[in-house]
Amino acid sequence: MLLGGCVAPSVPPPPPPSAALAPPRAPSIIAATNADFALSGRIEQGGLAFGTVPAGTVALSLDGKSVPFASDRRFLIGFDRDAPMAASLVATMADGSRRQLALSVAPHAWKIESLPTLPRGTTPTPEFLARRKIELDRIIAARATDTGAQGWRQALAWPATGRISGVFGSQRIYAGEPGAFHGGVDVARPTGTPVAAPADGVVVLAADAPFSLEGNLLMIDHGMGLNSAFLHLSRIGVRPGDVVRRGQIVGAIGMTGRATGPHLHWAMKWRDARIDPAPLAGPMR
Repeated sequence: MLLGGCVAPSVPPPPPPSAALAPPRAPSIIAATNADFALSGRIEQGGLAFGTVPAGTVALSLDGKSVPFASDRRFLIGFDRDAPMAASLVATMADGSRRQLALSVAPHAWKIESLPTLPRGTTPTPEFLARRKIELDRIIAARATDTGAQGWRQALAWPATGRISGVFGSQRIYAGEPGAFHGGVDVARPTGTPVAAPADGVVVLAADAPFSLEGNLLMIDHGMGLNSAFLHLSRIGVRPGDVVRRGQIVGAIGMTGRATGPHLHWAMKWRDARIDPAPLAGPMR
């Protein structure tokens, strides 16, 4: 739901000569409308929305954080699984004025499973934590890479089809202690089933050895802060820096890392926000 209405800015009278010594006026803020931004998509927890900034925009921000937009004024924004219910989109114009659009972020009823008698798990060893830090640093660096890819403009395709064995956002509560929520969608298929790129992009990480949790991990940047990660692969068929096209085979399903059976875990992020890929890819065919 989008909130807001247009308000004409007031025009102040000419300042007196002494005003030259006064502090500068704050830029005017205009309540914007959906038409100003031409927003579409899923403004909800775990959702991704696409839009066009108003003509004359020189900068864009979401909740105070800068958001890039293309030369044709198009942009995208994402909302984390636990995003707050309200957000603010602000376009700064060439004259310093700003157009602000208040966004209402729809909540989700995630799949929560309570296991009151099962403890969460063992405490990780120092050796594991040291190894995990190196892996996480590589993942963070890969996600921060801006390749200029244009796949974010495309409709996403499923990288593999089959039985959905895990849904985005699901979470287990172990003896009252929440575990990490499931940050992607799982597709169960036999080991060796091909995995295709869901959109154009550039490979930013292709594990040369299995990661402790993700196993053989592949990451593709689709541009504008949007990226895909494919976990537990049995084989990776591309290398860092490779340009890939939507539908191109990039690897194969497996059960490397922490997995109880062969499946593809497909995760997507827009910057720091974890996004549900399933609604973006649509029904399987």
